[in-house]
Amino acid sequence: QVQLVESGGGLEQPGGSLNLSCAASGGTFSLYAMAWFRQAPGKEREFVAALSRTGGSWYYTENVKGRFTISRDNPKNTLYLQMNSLLPEDTAVYYCAASTSGSFVEFDYWGQGTQVTVSS
Repeated sequence: QVQLVESGGGLEQPGGSLNLSCAASGGTFSLYAMAWFRQAPGKEREFVAALSRTGGSWYYTENVKGRFTISRDNPKNTLYLQMNSLLPEDTAVYYCAASTSGSFVEFDYWGQGTQVTVSS
């Protein structure tokens, strides 16, 4: 059973930065494709970024390109999301997800989420 625990959320001003972490346990992290999703109040959960097993392939949703960077440290079983130039519309609960098949199609394990609030 894979467990994912996010951390690093909080309140930040517009233009600021936050670095989210997702600690994985209970499985073989290096075999999983990983991703970040977010859900804003009153909206459906949306894809933010994804990263392949080795970190060699990555994808971002259009409105975070150039501002967010997804990365992973396989020996530490940890996924990261560096968020720069934050905007109020980045406010959401951020979730990390694991695809045990290694694909970007279906994510079968999810964390509980960490709240990110961007406000002055």
